[in-house]
Amino acid sequence: MFVGVFAALQIGWQSVQGSALERFVIHDATLVPAAFAASHLTPSIGAHAEGSRLMAPGGGLNILNGCEGMDALFLLLAAFLAAPLSWRSRLSGIALGIVVVFLVNQSRILVLFYAFRIDRHWFDPLHAFVTPIAVVLVICAYFYVCLARAAKRPAPSP
Repeated sequence: MFVGVFAALQIGWQSVQGSALERFVIHDATLVPAAFAASHLTPSIGAHAEGSRLMAPGGGLNILNGCEGMDALFLLLAAFLAAPLSWRSRLSGIALGIVVVFLVNQSRILVLFYAFRIDRHWFDPLHAFVTPIAVVLVICAYFYVCLARAAKRPAPSP
């Protein structure tokens, strides 16, 4: 079930490439909050969202399909839908999980943004290996905690 749900979500997401939904997710839900965070963390650099780029004098990032964290969200959704959980545990885990994925992905984007600006030789290994693995590990840890918490709950009495 996990593989089927994950594959269906990925195929569905790829089918909306170039659509208003993709632009909303990438620009409004990913890029704008990242620019807001960067401009508040370091106001002096003048970070701002421009098109699909997190821009600032001295360098920025291009946020494309794949940078928005949907793959991590799909992993989490597939895991919760395949797990033997009550619907209450499943839905609360998904709801909080959406926030976790968003925050982890925003952190990843900010790490990459600052790495590119500070020392560009760190960008490629961070982008290709370190941050994707970190995102998956955090999502797996979150899912594990949700499973452990659900297992500790007493079964409802008849």
